[in-house]
Amino acid sequence: MMDIEQQVRRIVPDRFESLVSGVRFGQFVSVGVVGAISDNTVLAVLGLVFGVSDMWAKAAGVETAILVMFLVNEHWTFAGQGDADRRSFAKRLGKSHLVRSGGVAVQLAIYWLLTQWLTIELVVAGTDLWFIAASPLAIGVAMLVNYVAESIFTWQVHADG
Repeated sequence: MMDIEQQVRRIVPDRFESLVSGVRFGQFVSVGVVGAISDNTVLAVLGLVFGVSDMWAKAAGVETAILVMFLVNEHWTFAGQGDADRRSFAKRLGKSHLVRSGGVAVQLAIYWLLTQWLTIELVVAGTDLWFIAASPLAIGVAMLVNYVAESIFTWQVHADG
């Protein structure tokens, strides 16, 4: 009779154990929270203070979050993965942007659906804040797409073993 660990090893090949690491996923989610705060701060400031349209403000927030999260992931979640020289760093940064483009597309599509297609209002003190409230919903879905893509393509965690 197989124990649970042996059963899991049959289902999840060794090369993907790094991908399903609970610790790494927890770190990635923690970094995602930092990214979400960065994204929503830029979204709120551009939208509420400067009157930038929802989608443009969201796009700027997403880019800010990508840069912040890449740096934190580089130095914490995936610390020790890959070469430390500048060229390798720049290559990972470029690859991260490319890889995250799928998550960005998912996030912006969901955000568009929530803010442009649906007619939902969240009025607080006379200001509709739905454009800010919808953002974490879109971020959550995109986070799963980004975790898998970043783990496999940017930091190649499956190639460690």
